[in-house]
Amino acid sequence: MDNLKITTFQGYLFWENIDKNLQNITLKLSNIREKTNLIILPEMFNTGFSMNAEALAEEMDGKTTQWMHKTAQKFDCVVTGSIIIKENGNFYNRLLWVRPDGTVSHYDKRHLFALGKEHDTYTPGAKKLIVELNGWRICPMICYDLRFPVWLRNVPEEQYDLLLIVANWPERRAPHWRTLIPARAVENQAYVIGVNRVGHDGNEVYHSGDSTCIDPNGKVIYYKRDEEDIYTFTIVADEIAKVRRALPFLKDADKFDIE
Repeated sequence: MDNLKITTFQGYLFWENIDKNLQNITLKLSNIREKTNLIILPEMFNTGFSMNAEALAEEMDGKTTQWMHKTAQKFDCVVTGSIIIKENGNFYNRLLWVRPDGTVSHYDKRHLFALGKEHDTYTPGAKKLIVELNGWRICPMICYDLRFPVWLRNVPEEQYDLLLIVANWPERRAPHWRTLIPARAVENQAYVIGVNRVGHDGNEVYHSGDSTCIDPNGKVIYYKRDEEDIYTFTIVADEIAKVRRALPFLKDADKFDIE
């Protein structure tokens, strides 16, 4: 397993304006000046956290997926983030994992945010996604999933080294975000990266960002609040093995099934 170079985009999202968001993100990504293995974008990065799925949803081969393909090819890296997808008559808050060769894996958000009526519009997912990149096993999740440690639990049959959370997490609950991400890192002995948006959305809800990377010991590797930021940093493979060897806590975890 090699060290992994990660680029996070904490950005302002133009409300329900796919073209403007893709143009803005393209412009911001042009500031990347070093090789990266993975670009992480927020939840619903092309629209903001909208329930207007009928008007905004795309098919799996839609313009945003095509843009992600082109971006992955341009930077020779994986590009990930969630968008609104329509499939078989249902709408999904779907994270796409787009590789430079054009192949795509996806994860549908399992825990839909009932407080924001997300469950009235979208269909929940039922299956985790574990992907591999440069020897790392990576588990991507979406926003509200962060509150459910059983779903995120690092279990032997789905073990990961890096947990990703892409989000539209409001500033009014930012203390929860800043508490839960380190907790998930320590309890699962994995890196955790949370990528959030900034600014007000179309419902006048303010987002402070607070995008962060926490290592398996709970140490802050990266943190940014209240402003747009595109930042590239490295996470270290040896840190995973070192922590799990010195503190073999995962083997003592409770066994359980999720219904």
